[in-house]
Amino acid sequence: MGHVGNAAGNNYALPRPGESQAAHNAKVALALACGGAANDEGHEHALHARLAAFNATRLIPRAEDAGWENGLRSEVEQRIVEERFIQAMQNAVAGQLADLPSDPRRFMNWFDDLRDSGPGQNDTLFPWLAHQASLQEMRWFLTQEAAGEAGFEDLVALTQVRIPNRPKLEMARNYWDELGRGHERGMHGPMLSAAVNDLGLNPSVNNTCHESLALANLMVGLAANRRYAYQSIGALGAIEMTAPGRVSLVNDGLRRLQAPVSARKYFQLHAGLDIQHSRAWNQEVIAPLVEGDPSLARPIAQGALMRLLAGARCFACYRAHFGICAQ
Repeated sequence: MGHVGNAAGNNYALPRPGESQAAHNAKVALALACGGAANDEGHEHALHARLAAFNATRLIPRAEDAGWENGLRSEVEQRIVEERFIQAMQNAVAGQLADLPSDPRRFMNWFDDLRDSGPGQNDTLFPWLAHQASLQEMRWFLTQEAAGEAGFEDLVALTQVRIPNRPKLEMARNYWDELGRGHERGMHGPMLSAAVNDLGLNPSVNNTCHESLALANLMVGLAANRRYAYQSIGALGAIEMTAPGRVSLVNDGLRRLQAPVSARKYFQLHAGLDIQHSRAWNQEVIAPLVEGDPSLARPIAQGALMRLLAGARCFACYRAHFGICAQ
């Protein structure tokens, strides 16, 4: 694949620093399948901006629409683009699934190991944010993150439909925590919105790296399609398992920069709570599913790896922006 030129005569761009050849090839395949050039950053941004707009439209409640038939035709077109994107992500992580354990206990050990060995883990970006980033640099980073936020509680709600009782109950407990256990001031989504407001951020699709948009598009695409429900479970589990260390360092950076407490509350909360959530998600959601049907290990693992890869691509984009070395 890497030796073939596109119809316009352009050569394939080389993989970015830290990007595997398999991940690069999958990205190239997506670009070509969706009508762009393999090395066209503008096309990738346009593609994910288009998917982001589609996801915003399909998830927001609205009244009846007289143009529903044209809307459905447009939705089919967008979902084909989404499917090509998800398949490209699947291809990018396929090599990491070759030796996936089939035994449930060994699989859970494999999954737990992603905390340290998965794509994007221990990235140098986050110690830099904690100890060196200026307020302007921290604001740029958080603007990217806020623009790519998919809404964890809504992803959980979409994913849990028709899931067996034991995993469903843990997902419900997780959802209830995200909703502040019934108290508006404790809802996690508004906490993040408060951080955005207090820091004077202005997230917009046009000013967001396509990698960040792609991450959100991936998460919504998995959660909104029932054939990817188990990939979504793995992806959500990966978030809970790997986020605490990163958000703790972001909180450290905000404290160093003397950001208001209200701007740090979201990050401070998740630095501790997600550790508990991760333990419960692995024990009560993933483990019972794989014990009941070992064949589910593969889609769950695939979802986790896709989410971690999408995150790693974001970190690489941010590091490039700041001029930070990967090691």
